Amino acid sequence: MKGDMLNKLLDQNKQWADKMDKAHPDLFERNGKGQQPEVLWIGCSDSRAGEGCVDCLPGTVFVHRNIANMLPYGDLSSLSVVQFAVEVLRVEQIIICGHYDCGGVVATMGNKRLGLMDNWLKHLRDVRARHKDELYSLETLKERCNRLVELNIIAQVHNVKRMAPVVDALAEGRIEVAGVLYDVGTGLLRTLEIPADSNEEDYLVVESNESVE
Repeated sequence: MKGDMLNKLLDQNKQWADKMDKAHPDLFERNGKGQQPEVLWIGCSDSRAGEGCVDCLPGTVFVHRNIANMLPYGDLSSLSVVQFAVEVLRVEQIIICGHYDCGGVVATMGNKRLGLMDNWLKHLRDVRARHKDELYSLETLKERCNRLVELNIIAQVHNVKRMAPVVDALAEGRIEVAGVLYDVGTGLLRTLEIPADSNEEDYLVVESNESVE
């Protein structure tokens, strides 16, 4: 019947709130006065791959999620989240979390038209195009998808580190940026080694009164 799922969720919320209040009596009172998260988590919208895997209390992690955990330059939503987290909340850690078996990545490795989503996935297709030779040297589609997941995490770490608020925070030594990989089959996270951004200087912009010649 209509409303059954909503009622179920409301019941579960009541049970969760009671359990949290017993385990952490001052949590909701503290959260009611504001937030001071230490981490910005940028992840995929996939229902299996949320920040719940790190088992943090409400108020600890500031979250932005979208299809394939991307940070394209023209996306005002993710840009605003990053600026707010870094400049206002002053988080100490940014985590870009991708995961294996990502539907956006699987779709990007094919050429089927998907409608509106195709515009979003073009950003991921850019990553595929840059690494086409490496990806197609792998034998199976699963291997290619898994590698594109990893390459996309690297690309998005580079993207976020090119954003002005993050550039400033990194220069001040008050923030770290990491890429992590979540395995939906095991529930475990692991850090991903992020190579240096060879194009970093090409994206650097600074305040200056000098004219461009």
